[in-house]
Amino acid sequence: MHAFDILGDPVRRRILELLAQGEQSSGAITTVIQAEFGISQPGVSQHLRVLRESGFASVRAEGTRRLYSVEGEALREVDAWLDQFRRFWSQRLDALGTELARGKRKRKDGE
Repeated sequence: MHAFDILGDPVRRRILELLAQGEQSSGAITTVIQAEFGISQPGVSQHLRVLRESGFASVRAEGTRRLYSVEGEALREVDAWLDQFRRFWSQRLDALGTELARGKRKRKDGE
């Protein structure tokens, strides 16, 4: 499965957002995802499996708990793919930075 097929699902994106905050138990993830998306525990487990098998997340056992965390390699691959498009927004962000600086100078000079 292609990385953007994985990331195209809002549930999986949300799980990755939760994992970006730090290691999370499957129970904690399930609680949030059930509340936000209304899917069952087996449904959440399926999404976690897809993230794990695609290299976006890893899991480790701690007693009876399963703790998930983000794996950076798959995200680095996405970042590398996006790199070819950065020029489209980087130039605009640079221009915005210039305009903001110009506006600050005008306010400062006008005061």
